[in-house]
Amino acid sequence: MKKLLAMILCVSMMATALVGCGGSSEPAADDAAVAGGIGLSVSTQNNPFFVTLVEGAEAAAEEAGVSLTVVDAGDDVTKQVSDVEDLLSKNIAVLIINPVDSDAVSGVVADAMEAGVKVIAVDRVVNGVEVDCTIASDNVMGAEMATQYIVDTLGEGIKVAELQGVPGASAAIDRGEGFHNIADASLEVVASQTANFDRTEGMSVMENMLQANPDIQAVFAANDEMALGAVEAIAGANKEIMVVGFDATDDAIAAINEGRMAATIAQQPDLIGKTAVENAVKLIAGETIEANIPVEVALVTAE
Repeated sequence: MKKLLAMILCVSMMATALVGCGGSSEPAADDAAVAGGIGLSVSTQNNPFFVTLVEGAEAAAEEAGVSLTVVDAGDDVTKQVSDVEDLLSKNIAVLIINPVDSDAVSGVVADAMEAGVKVIAVDRVVNGVEVDCTIASDNVMGAEMATQYIVDTLGEGIKVAELQGVPGASAAIDRGEGFHNIADASLEVVASQTANFDRTEGMSVMENMLQANPDIQAVFAANDEMALGAVEAIAGANKEIMVVGFDATDDAIAAINEGRMAATIAQQPDLIGKTAVENAVKLIAGETIEANIPVEVALVTAE
């Protein structure tokens, strides 16, 4: 009997020790979902501009020692909403969002803010919701600069085509506004169509435009990917047409140096990503930040 009681006591003590040493059945926390971290929802990483933006954000997060979880919407607004909902379930403190569609994400962004999550919009605005901060280039001014370069180089009244970005994206809307601010008064816009910020679509749309309007003299593309697609279509048609883009990606700079593109507008996507994370860290610390933080743009030509 004494031996039996001793065994029971030993087993009881072992069980108590296990509990005291963390022998709980509660699941371990996911390292990528540490409460108080930052979530970054980017519209697409199938675009060098946004790849660079993410790299800038990741470098800043590493330097600051904060957790950053990046999700890629693949230019699908339904996926982006789902991605953001998943980030919110991981108890992030700050959501950085680059909207696929500035209107369509407003609901899930409002839900985030109602849950106490701070929100920073990058490159594109969120419509209908007053987020904590918007960090973006001056897209209207950049497009005006690009279009004025066409006017200054080729003169007024020449026939020009426009390749628009993703419908509903604030960057596409703003760049279209800037283009028309100059073009409607000084140029003849003979074609205007979306190519969804995509190089392959830019080539296809440009081919169709050239068939319908073979006398196009210049093209404004709302990003470099579409501009590079247009360059390929123009080369295939054996034509000499001025092409001006927007973003100053490495491929676009190379095309300008080779004389295949005339100009582009330089943004600083790495600085946008870096600035977003730095301000997210401030928000986590309870600091106040500016509601709008502009990032400078500049015209880039071979000169």
